[in-house]
Amino acid sequence: MIIVALDPGHGGEDPGAIGPKGTREKDVVLRIAQLLRQRIDKTRINGNPMRAYMTRDGDYFVPLATRVSKARRVQADLFISIHADAFTKPSANGASVFALSEKGASSTTARWLANKENQADLIGGLNVSSQNKGVQQALLDMSTTAQIKDSLQLGNALLGQIGSFAKLHKPRVEQAGFAVLKAPDIPSVLVETAFISNPDEEQKLRSPAYQAKLADAIMAGIRQYFAKNPPLARTRSV
Repeated sequence: MIIVALDPGHGGEDPGAIGPKGTREKDVVLRIAQLLRQRIDKTRINGNPMRAYMTRDGDYFVPLATRVSKARRVQADLFISIHADAFTKPSANGASVFALSEKGASSTTARWLANKENQADLIGGLNVSSQNKGVQQALLDMSTTAQIKDSLQLGNALLGQIGSFAKLHKPRVEQAGFAVLKAPDIPSVLVETAFISNPDEEQKLRSPAYQAKLADAIMAGIRQYFAKNPPLARTRSV
């Protein structure tokens, strides 16, 4: 069985970014993740069934480190965090895909977004520095070279599919220090589906048809990735 961990950003007391019309990031990304889960659960790769695992499947807060540890606990083959972020200028637009950076963000925007997302735990009243040392060690002491390489391949597949119908913020996979990308043994990407702070893109994100197109594109990207990178055989206790 192939397990894809889906991580809808924010939730509960943390609404995430809020668009000009009041659209909340946490609601949009949960819906996209639910649509993607339906597609994953109906898919087989080389005869092997796929299942989606959601780090949250309702409107509640999940700390960043917990999102990662949940995915590791089920031995996920992939980790895809779904967001719809905002920027200081409403003109900012386009979808982005991020992989982890070992040496810092690949652009000013990437650094800004990563810092903003990594502060989400503070909204939930969590001090990351007080976390269990083992979890901290797993997040910080990573053998990440292979993970980043695979994550960039996954990111390129997703970016190509999303770019077939949506404007891209950057034509390449960006890299930044997002906390949710730090599972050392799971290819992990963060998808910024659009800028919810942009009025036109907010309108698209509110559309069920557009949400379905995004879910279809991410599903196609997952298939494309596995065509070149067959999942490892695992014995799971899930």
